[in-house]
Amino acid sequence: MKTPAVIAAYPRLARAAVTRALAGQPPPEPGTIDPDPALWRPRRACFVSLKDPDLRGCIGTIHPACQDLGREIIANALAAAARDPRFPPLRPEELPGVLFSVDVLSEPEPVSDWSELDPARWGVIVSRGGRRGLLLPDLPGVDDAARQVAIAARKAGLDDLKNLTLHRFSVERHPETEEDWG
Repeated sequence: MKTPAVIAAYPRLARAAVTRALAGQPPPEPGTIDPDPALWRPRRACFVSLKDPDLRGCIGTIHPACQDLGREIIANALAAAARDPRFPPLRPEELPGVLFSVDVLSEPEPVSDWSELDPARWGVIVSRGGRRGLLLPDLPGVDDAARQVAIAARKAGLDDLKNLTLHRFSVERHPETEEDWG
């Protein structure tokens, strides 16, 4: 079972990476946040979300792109803060009002029928013709599979929901609270 300190390590790393980047410094080594290499060593995909309390940035990977989870968190935190095309780059004065959340993804698995989706439990990846969209699980206002698939398809630029390839995945959600850093 993961302790609260372990659960908080992922968003602490995300916050430290963004804090240092905004100060013009290189990101921290994951081991400076928590010395347990088992936290950082696995290759896992993840998403990093910033909220203020509304969404302020969210970038992630469906498959691991970095050599380990620590570097995956850092890369996605920096991208969420500076390169989410929906938002301007995060400014240093905004940082105290932003909470970080890290979702570590399971391997995607194919879905043959929409009945295998549950937006409270599973995230979804929709694809067709080289286009792909993803929606994380357990999001406010996304209460059924049809809405979940439609949102993910729209993110992929797909208006027609016919002949989609569907995959689902679970997440380990690691949200930051103000008590974690404030």
